[in-house]
Amino acid sequence: EGLHCRKNWSPPPAGANYCPEARDRASPRTPGMLRFWFEAAVVLWLVPGGLGAAARLYTDEDPLVILSSSTLKPTVSNSSSAWLIQFYSSWCGHCIQYSSTWKTLAQDVKDWQQAIGVAVLDCAQEENFDVCKEYSIKFYPTFKYFRAHSSPTDVGTTYRGADRQVQAVRQLMVNILQNHTRLDWPNHCPPLDPLSSEKLLPLLGQRSDVFTAIVVEEPDSYVGREVILDLLQYSGVQVKRALSTDLLYCERTHTQFCCYLMSLLVIRQKGKRLLSGQVEALPHKQSPEIWREFDRSKVYTADLESALHYLLRVELATHSTLEGEELKVFKDFVTLVSKLYPGGGSVVKLMETLSDWLLSLPLQRIPYQAVLDLVNNKMRISGVHLGAELRWVGCQGSKVGLRGYPCSLWTLFHVLTVQHDAMPTALENTGLEGETAPVLQVMRRYIRTFFGCEQCGRHFEQAAAASMDRVLDREQQVLWLWNQHNMVNYRLAGSLSDDPLFPKAPWPSPSLCASCHEEKSGVHVWNQDNVLRFLRHHYGASNLSPTYSLPPPHPPAPPADPDPAQTGQSQEEQQGGVERKDQVKKAEEQLEPRLGQQAQRVEVPGHGEGGGAGAGQGQGAGGVWILGLGFNSVDMSLCVVLYVCSCLFLMLLFFFFKVRSRRWRLRHSRLPV
Repeated sequence: EGLHCRKNWSPPPAGANYCPEARDRASPRTPGMLRFWFEAAVVLWLVPGGLGAAARLYTDEDPLVILSSSTLKPTVSNSSSAWLIQFYSSWCGHCIQYSSTWKTLAQDVKDWQQAIGVAVLDCAQEENFDVCKEYSIKFYPTFKYFRAHSSPTDVGTTYRGADRQVQAVRQLMVNILQNHTRLDWPNHCPPLDPLSSEKLLPLLGQRSDVFTAIVVEEPDSYVGREVILDLLQYSGVQVKRALSTDLLYCERTHTQFCCYLMSLLVIRQKGKRLLSGQVEALPHKQSPEIWREFDRSKVYTADLESALHYLLRVELATHSTLEGEELKVFKDFVTLVSKLYPGGGSVVKLMETLSDWLLSLPLQRIPYQAVLDLVNNKMRISGVHLGAELRWVGCQGSKVGLRGYPCSLWTLFHVLTVQHDAMPTALENTGLEGETAPVLQVMRRYIRTFFGCEQCGRHFEQAAAASMDRVLDREQQVLWLWNQHNMVNYRLAGSLSDDPLFPKAPWPSPSLCASCHEEKSGVHVWNQDNVLRFLRHHYGASNLSPTYSLPPPHPPAPPADPDPAQTGQSQEEQQGGVERKDQVKKAEEQLEPRLGQQAQRVEVPGHGEGGGAGAGQGQGAGGVWILGLGFNSVDMSLCVVLYVCSCLFLMLLFFFFKVRSRRWRLRHSRLPV
């Protein structure tokens, strides 16, 4: 009959270490470059789909549903079954390690799908950014469960239990089902409550076409309920449960019960059918990724800009508001980047504008949507731009989910430590100059507060608490971050998050810095002075490559001047028109900073601390954001002119009627002769 028993599962080691995805400072593991490239070619040939394949942690062959932004709500809203969904990020090292456990769970409870389904959604995919923000996913992995027949506005309930192994999650799923009421009970889920002795005794002598199995157990046991759900897909037997306070019993596990009951020949597996209300998951389209050739000895600004894009528009955007410690950490991070980000340009101007705006706010709580409006430059401030696209170059991986954002975040802070070493006075009068290692302290606070991989953040906090207080100057700050990065690479080498094309190895390699490596008594040691010299060069501003960076958008070209012969205008008139346009443009450029200074003093009426999208003040952009309609400096100046003209007109009307009424009273107040 094709019946089977479930194998006992083997959970991963309880003490397995999970840490942040590090920037893979890979180097060839053999001296010969020819052999290395041959090995790389073999790896590329073995990776399914090549470099461009959009490989995922979960595939359609796994016994779970892969959701996306377009299928999440239709799947969980008004569904006939409950759902347990893992929101994960394919770049999160802990999520990669945990994927095997989640697959084991999905295989273990695949017969429960008519009552409760298991699904996943990857928040690292750009098409899922908005839906993860809508469902308040701030850390990975996040587990949410949705009751059956839930409304479209239900964002689920977060499971915060520390035990996420298979047996604990199985019991969680049982509890989810039992928390339903009669009104929203899943359509195909049998009763899970124990039978009383009054209802149990009549079943013993009753004739029936199916077997009736009664599982007698302790009140805190899950065996009976697990057996009921395990046999949900089988006909020919019905399972009931009773408590041991009423009957004698012999102790068995749920697997032993299932094996015995499924061994009865009359029990057949029910035909598989799609659940009502369940959306069939579409297979992931293998969208080829563009492979960008790069030089390992260079640092690419495209990686730094992609890190800021993901950080500002995705990771931080999951917070609807910023207040208290979160707001302070965010201000410190923006200040640090605005002062130390190398090269200048549109990114630096954006961070400087954002920093000035944040520092001018007297509010203790701001909506993050206001920050997004400024990052997206909805106020059309000249020279402010941050590309809204992920373009990994030095941080690209052989497949999706490897390297990427964690690699670029490491790179960004490496660059900032070197910039602080090169410009020791850059942080003066910022509030950060009093800290011994300001870049490391800001990095530590940011990862602890905002970094999506919560488990990774805890590991970095442990490393920082153990040795960061020993950093006493800027040189030690550069070397401490390099040393910690190498320790992470040592620990993650060979793990599931290790890229086979860019294996985690001690960095820099001998091919990049031969003088950094020494051998004493047959043991490899690092030459710290040469390492520091190499880091200053490698992460210095002179070694940044703008290749692959997104250029800032160009303003629309002015319309072509009409032919003088067709318009009848003389050359002198056209020349005068051009000069007037230049004067207007200069006037606008002179007016814009003055408007920015005035905007600092604008009060926001009707908004308190939690005041929605308009609760804020700002420098330049802040004044425009208060209006919320995207006005530029010309629009603002026109509003001021119209306001002044309206006031003058109303004053003239007032004096006109005042004089006229006085004349009318004098005319009618004369006594008749």
